[in-house]
Amino acid sequence: MGVSLHNSGSRSIGRSRRKNRPMSDINVTPMVDVMLVLLIVFMVTAPLLTVGVPVDLPKIQAKSIETKTEPIVITVNRSGQLFLKDHETNMDTLLSQVKTVLEGKPETRVYVRGDKDISYGAIMAVMSKLNMGGITKVALVAELPQAEKPKKSTSVDPQ
Repeated sequence: MGVSLHNSGSRSIGRSRRKNRPMSDINVTPMVDVMLVLLIVFMVTAPLLTVGVPVDLPKIQAKSIETKTEPIVITVNRSGQLFLKDHETNMDTLLSQVKTVLEGKPETRVYVRGDKDISYGAIMAVMSKLNMGGITKVALVAELPQAEKPKKSTSVDPQ
């Protein structure tokens, strides 16, 4: 029987400890992947968050109203259909639906959008219904004239 004077067991333990130490570097690749996916999702969904009922608004010259909360939008389109946000409704249920949305948010404004070709009476009927229901923060929505909109093209015609 032979006895070894070298303590090789402790050396191999020391070497294995060095190899199995936890890595102290942060791997940012998964975080960057998640952030890029979120960026793409938000870029795709952001344009869809606008009011989806197409109307041809009258053009006026006035200052826009700045609000802190998102307003409730009621739209009357060219054929006289009534929409609360994107959902079609009728005059009978409009007030109860608006009050349900306004619950707990007394500072929220109600915007009424109407196509420029519908009668003035149709817009006034909606505003009257809201007023009779106790909703007083009502505003009409219009577009700025074409001359005041920022131009998309920056090229200048020399003539």
